[in-house]
Amino acid sequence: MAARPSFDDRKLSFGAAAQDYARFRPGFPAEAVRWVFDGATHPVVDVADVGAGTGALTRALVTLAEHVTAFEPDAGMLTELERALPQVPRQLATAESLPLADASVDAVTVGQAWHWFDKPAAAAEFTRVLRPGGVIGLLWNFRDVRVPWVAALNELIGRDDRADPLEEVASVLPAVEGARFEHSVPQTPDEVVGLISTISFVRLRPDAADVYAAVRDLLATDPDTAGRDVVDVPYVTTTYRITRS
Repeated sequence: MAARPSFDDRKLSFGAAAQDYARFRPGFPAEAVRWVFDGATHPVVDVADVGAGTGALTRALVTLAEHVTAFEPDAGMLTELERALPQVPRQLATAESLPLADASVDAVTVGQAWHWFDKPAAAAEFTRVLRPGGVIGLLWNFRDVRVPWVAALNELIGRDDRADPLEEVASVLPAVEGARFEHSVPQTPDEVVGLISTISFVRLRPDAADVYAAVRDLLATDPDTAGRDVVDVPYVTTTYRITRS
């Protein structure tokens, strides 16, 4: 197996794949966002979506909160977010240094990006910008490896989905609560290959083309996907919330 790209190489690689990221990555179920907001002690009006990327989580947030601002350090990703959600204010900013006043938002959300942050610094910054009674929501879409063809897919690309992050979240944000929400995304086989191409440690591998060919072969031969024009890619959205006391 080819050597894995470094953490820093992966962290800086997303802008080059921003269009594919916007096209192929799954969104987040509204019920997961509602559950996060239910953790606040007052109505959630102002939301900071941090590490917003191309807007996968932002799309759900704008249906449930009046004011949502997207913060993202990669200009290429923000360009794609603007195309999809031109009405959403957006700023180039990191999780560790948000251009927000103290106690200025009701919720801080992160979809699929927490592992890229300096976690103690980000946790302190999120707490700073939250109003008392506000809530932090951290969400991850994990492919559901209880489904056999998805488990085989994960073996092909080199690892299972990221381990449950509860322990590392709790180390910097105590009193964390968790919930899980199942959903699925219909995709063509070509779109599934496109999805895999957005995974940084796959895309940056020198043998990435071989991985994509193996994914195509799996989809063409596995009894649960063979001959299908569209397959349902199942996910479990692992969701955590922390209410500011």
